[in-house]
Amino acid sequence: MTIHKGHTGSDERVLRRRRRVWIYLVLLGLAVFFLFPLVFMVVSSLKPDGQILSDVGGWRAFLPLGDISFDNYSAVFDRVPVGRFLFNSVLVTVVIVAAGLVVNSMAGFAISRLRWTGRGVVLSVIIATLIVPFETIAVPMVYWVSQLPTLLFQNGQIVYDFGWLDTYQVQIIPFIANGFSIFLFTQYFSTIPAALDEAARIDGAGWFTIYRKIAVPLSGPAFATVAILTFLPAWNQYLWPSMVVQDEKLRPVMVGMQYFFQDNTAWGEVMAYTSMITFPVLVVFLAFQRAFVSSVAASGVKE
Repeated sequence: MTIHKGHTGSDERVLRRRRRVWIYLVLLGLAVFFLFPLVFMVVSSLKPDGQILSDVGGWRAFLPLGDISFDNYSAVFDRVPVGRFLFNSVLVTVVIVAAGLVVNSMAGFAISRLRWTGRGVVLSVIIATLIVPFETIAVPMVYWVSQLPTLLFQNGQIVYDFGWLDTYQVQIIPFIANGFSIFLFTQYFSTIPAALDEAARIDGAGWFTIYRKIAVPLSGPAFATVAILTFLPAWNQYLWPSMVVQDEKLRPVMVGMQYFFQDNTAWGEVMAYTSMITFPVLVVFLAFQRAFVSSVAASGVKE
């Protein structure tokens, strides 16, 4: 009887190992599948247009074979002001992410921790905004921002004027507050024990102190997740900057894509440009992926 149990335990371990191996093989296959577009993009950025089109039908499209060079990257800098576009995108994205973390976390804290009349209705309205496509309000927003007051610096003097078009603030301010970010912070803050608030209140701490010294330090995964989810749409903005920014000095990187499709499309330069603007996204995700996974896992645990 004891020998039988030993064989049963050994068989179970073998089955678990086989199951784990199959899971890893499936995950590896999915990883390779999703990496194919990135590999094709990077490899094609090193090839001339003729070779890209001739290799696209076979496995050579994913390998750096043939006439390999960095000529496409140098051509990109000759065609568009890449440095200026990158600076604009980095500035706009960093400000949106930083301001969004502060504003949305404070809103989520107020909804989840403070007790005030109507907070459920406010949260419902915030969630309802998620179903409204941005394209439906883009045109009215263009009119609104064109009527807003602004301060300009001209000839060393501050001039009061109207209209935010062709400015940095028109690309930043409309996207700081985000309904999904507020909802995510609300849900995450709700998992923090209320006893911590009560103990802090007894010690004389105000709500802002509780937010700054208790809620924020305990919510690192939520902040990382919101940072990633805010960074991606901010970096990928195309429609809104195309509508409100006509000055080339203020355009972000995504609007720069249209420079490559005006005459004859140079696919090698397109791949080089997309490789350059994709790199920051990969860096941000790799930097915050552990906290992102932790936040997603924690969101499914309710006590």
